[in-house]
Amino acid sequence: SVDVPDTMPPRPTLFDFHGVSMIKYFTDNWDNVQNFKARPDDILIATYPKAGTTWVCYILDLLYFGQTCPERQASVPLHERVPFLEITIPSQPAGTDLADHLSTTPRLIKTHLPFLLTPLNMMQIIIDCFLFVQIIYVARNAKDNAVSYFHFNCMNYGQPEPGDWSTFLQNFMEGKMVFGSWYDHVNGWWQKKQTYSKLHYMFYEDLIEQRLQKITAIVVYECAKRACPLKVLMFLVKGELNISVFGDWKNHFTVAQKEEFDEDYRRKMKNPSLRFRTEV
Repeated sequence: SVDVPDTMPPRPTLFDFHGVSMIKYFTDNWDNVQNFKARPDDILIATYPKAGTTWVCYILDLLYFGQTCPERQASVPLHERVPFLEITIPSQPAGTDLADHLSTTPRLIKTHLPFLLTPLNMMQIIIDCFLFVQIIYVARNAKDNAVSYFHFNCMNYGQPEPGDWSTFLQNFMEGKMVFGSWYDHVNGWWQKKQTYSKLHYMFYEDLIEQRLQKITAIVVYECAKRACPLKVLMFLVKGELNISVFGDWKNHFTVAQKEEFDEDYRRKMKNPSLRFRTEV
């Protein structure tokens, strides 16, 4: 654990919030979150923390506004282009205020809330308009998600004290995380996908795989143009090595931790239609 500088405020503590573990930065503005007025053309990007949220926000922002408003990419920070709906930090605009003042159409808004805590107004619009509000949910496999969340909490003093890896992993399995249980989160949104046709459920690992394939194709093409077969071969070998890096959980889980985690996973992930890959 890193020593906390004297000037840093104490880390927040977890508390139960409607059955979900939360911290004050995501509940202090709750009335405004629940009363947030969604628009039928809004796009909501929903994820469990550390599941590719920022990456998908960048992609969507570029797709919708990269050509029409290229100056925004350099002049407006991402957290203002794609507000974090439920966040509220002292001396900074609340996420709901940033979202209310977005001038773009559609509005891109992100959230880490589990489905059951998403704003009632937004859910009502979804029901009334047959999901005219588009939702993109991104899920990441539990093992890599846990590792990434651990490193994030170690460096971010706005998160609860993570403890050592073993302690953090146990808390992760028990759902004692900000935004609650990974299992409840991914399963809750998956269940809603079966009902709401405009809820697009995607996987972090698929994004990684597509990105690697794209980069590989470009580099192989460029090398081939220059008649460098040796470089092509070297790149492909390195590419295979890079692919194996995904699945970083292997560098953190002990054999005993993996066995315990896998058994816990089998108990909690009973829906055979929701499948994750732990390697790419």
